[in-house]
Amino acid sequence: MRKTYGTGSVWEQSLGYSRAVQVDNTLYISATAASGPDGIVGDDFYSQSKYILEKLGTVLADAGFSYEDVVQSKLYLTDISKWEDAGRAHGEVFGDIRPTLSLVHVLPFLDPEMLVEIELVAQKSAN
Repeated sequence: MRKTYGTGSVWEQSLGYSRAVQVDNTLYISATAASGPDGIVGDDFYSQSKYILEKLGTVLADAGFSYEDVVQSKLYLTDISKWEDAGRAHGEVFGDIRPTLSLVHVLPFLDPEMLVEIELVAQKSAN
């Protein structure tokens, strides 16, 4: 089974991607930024990471998953020296769940106000 989830973003259509794709019991969520209805939310690595993780919680729930199902997390940071700030927000959500984690230093995103993007993979146990 393959199912796609979208947000209606013009980028999804023009770039040809989905916010998330579920294949059987695994959900792959595209890298997500702190973009809100009025632009980028937050002006530091902690607040953007916290907002992104809240958005990702909604994506997970919409697909019938939860944070507890997350097995892999990737944080893309425009300034690797701020990893502790982004990591603190990540730890507040995943401290007890402990998925795998990659911290990746990247060049600036298309919108220079974007400091962080987060990508997740979640998997439900086969019962």
